[in-house]
Amino acid sequence: MPLDWDKLRVFHAVAEAGSFTHAGETLNLSQSAVSRQIQALEESLQVPLFHRHARGLILTEPGETLNRTVREVFAKLAMTEALLTESRERPAGRLKVTSTAGFGNAWLAPRLHRFVALYPEVSVILLLDDTDLDLAMREADVAIRMHPPRQPDLIQRHLATFGWRVCGAPAYLKTAGIPQRAEDLDAHRIICWGDHRPPTDQINWLTEAGRRPGAPRRAAVEINSQTGILRAVRSGLGLAALPEYMGRELEGLLHVLPEMKTPRLDAYFVYPEELRHSKRVTVFRDFVVAELAAAAS
Repeated sequence: MPLDWDKLRVFHAVAEAGSFTHAGETLNLSQSAVSRQIQALEESLQVPLFHRHARGLILTEPGETLNRTVREVFAKLAMTEALLTESRERPAGRLKVTSTAGFGNAWLAPRLHRFVALYPEVSVILLLDDTDLDLAMREADVAIRMHPPRQPDLIQRHLATFGWRVCGAPAYLKTAGIPQRAEDLDAHRIICWGDHRPPTDQINWLTEAGRRPGAPRRAAVEINSQTGILRAVRSGLGLAALPEYMGRELEGLLHVLPEMKTPRLDAYFVYPEELRHSKRVTVFRDFVVAELAAAAS
């Protein structure tokens, strides 16, 4: 018996949502209608697809297998549909862009109004996530990352290289003093990244500056958000290394140890091979490149 596409669409929505109710809201169907579709699909396949419990639904092993295939099929269909609609002269359609929360908040989001003004028929969805979304599975169309892509079959373009600034609030430095060399950081409160999945490998380099290898200084506070670190610095909590792309966000803070050598932060524009000829991707890439060039001039 051939699989019913409508039932598969409902199954995929339930698998992603984890409940009949939430899937029904997405599909504009009642909970009972969704439940009947799933029951009919399970009967036709003669296997249970979900474990039912009070807190929601969990995929069974056959359900996991089916969902992997269904997710891939629907992702390919979405990509094909998008490319077909782009046969028109002007770029149009949805463009899902993912970036680290720090770069997305401080640099990209404030500039999107100019892109939308240039290409009003492109609908941008900005996903800020410090973990790498799976472009091959169409979790996003393009990514701006602070490291080369780790997945195969992705096209990459180096966008820019940024430095870091060691910053502190004037009130904090008036009390704690201004460090004159890296070793002086031992006498200061250091704010660093505090998560096991940082957006770049060298993000906590300030804890090691001026120290012997393998003996980093202890951070006073760890925060897994560049915006959170910036606000903590502004409050007078201590010193932190903040990326230069934050630009105007750093105004009002004092830049200390300006002569100290810092790691470099390389940004890449990344997208799947299938979107090589996508007009939406091309114009967005060119926009980002132009904006970076303007900011550097």
